[in-house]
Amino acid sequence: MNDDQDWTAPSARLLAMRRTQLAVVAVPSAVTAGLLGAILGSTWLGAELALAIAAVAVIWERILHRRVKAWAYAERDDDLLVRQGIMVRRLSVVPYGRMQFVDITAGPFERMFGLATVRMHTAAAASDARIPGLAANEASRLRDALARLGEARAAGL
Repeated sequence: MNDDQDWTAPSARLLAMRRTQLAVVAVPSAVTAGLLGAILGSTWLGAELALAIAAVAVIWERILHRRVKAWAYAERDDDLLVRQGIMVRRLSVVPYGRMQFVDITAGPFERMFGLATVRMHTAAAASDARIPGLAANEASRLRDALARLGEARAAGL
């Protein structure tokens, strides 16, 4: 999909953040399953449940890795391209003149890793786009650049 563009990928810290989020869910779940199996009287059942959860976590980590690598954006003269998806690839084209506002969000995990998500809003909700996992300073730079370009294009300059 438009590989001749100069694509910019999210920060490598996005994958580290996603892995941390996975570990925060998977490790306590595996420990709880193991203890639950032991309490019910079967250490083997507990071990099997814990291993099953660990196996699902490993598979999900591989999916996370591919999903993070699929995100990218490209700034062009008149619009912004955002691509995402591993099985179903999506390429969003957001014209600067159609942007109503651009905002930055950062949840607790994102702040812990120094990341933010830039979200572009247009009049048509279906054309809204977001770019996750940007370094906080890059997110601010992109927001300011998009706002400046959006104002210039909307004014007809």
